[in-house]
Amino acid sequence: MLRALHTHMSLDDDALTVFSDYVCPFCYLGRASLQQYRATRDEPLDVTWHAFDLRGHKRDEHGEIREDVDDGKDDDYFEEVRENVQRLSEEYGVDIDFDAVPDIDSWNAQQAALYVREETDAFAAFDDALFEAYWTDYRDIGDVDVLADVAGDVDGVAVEAVRDAATSDEWEARLESEFEEAKQLGITGVPTFAYDGHAARGAVPPEQLERLVEAA
Repeated sequence: MLRALHTHMSLDDDALTVFSDYVCPFCYLGRASLQQYRATRDEPLDVTWHAFDLRGHKRDEHGEIREDVDDGKDDDYFEEVRENVQRLSEEYGVDIDFDAVPDIDSWNAQQAALYVREETDAFAAFDDALFEAYWTDYRDIGDVDVLADVAGDVDGVAVEAVRDAATSDEWEARLESEFEEAKQLGITGVPTFAYDGHAARGAVPPEQLERLVEAA
């Protein structure tokens, strides 16, 4: 179902804006759905990517994730998530192994990616590489050394600059600001696909992305 976004913030009306978090399986699946939709179009579709802190509600004042925070997600919830991920994995042709991916904090990866998005022309490749490093290679992309290693395989990205950005107070503040802006816009979960004042949330099928964009 499409829904209206709050109107006190503006997004690029000519681009599909995607809010996501690297550790979210539905974000990985949503990318596959988006890729399938884009393949059906005669005209290219501009896409902009924004970070969203999936587990931000569990962070303490030091920025650490507290596992003892009760968010209402019990064993039944996670079993349902597994079933939905399995179903969508088959539908979109994506391999996901929940038991293989490490349990990590994606903040450093989001911070490094924000730097790459703002300061280089290589964001799309770096963003893809981070998702693949986590969901395909099962690497800890919260580790600065891993981020630097991923950056080393992406043309146009300086390894040491990524290492510095991932631990920079300046880029941490900029990432916090981006998360806050997303919440002000009305983003409450990921993935969220936004276009021309409306949004679809979840790893929605390509047909729903088509309705979002082409019915606008």
